[in-house]
Amino acid sequence: MKSLGMVRKIDELGRIVLPIEIRRNMDLNTGDGVEMFTEKGRIILQKYAPACIFCGEADEIITYKDKKICPECLEALKNF
Repeated sequence: MKSLGMVRKIDELGRIVLPIEIRRNMDLNTGDGVEMFTEKGRIILQKYAPACIFCGEADEIITYKDKKICPECLEALKNF
């Protein structure tokens, strides 16, 4: 993990501002979703990419009955 030597304070509502350098590097734009995880005492942020609920594939995702699913898994379900 690369340290950029940047420190930001959390405001009274629990918010922080991501520096423009990080937003540009991660291709984060206004309105983009960000996923948050914790692992071994760290907070991990990553750009949200919808993925198939069955296999985790993130390409060519479609929504079926409010669930994200890839074409391959949808076809497998049809043949089940």
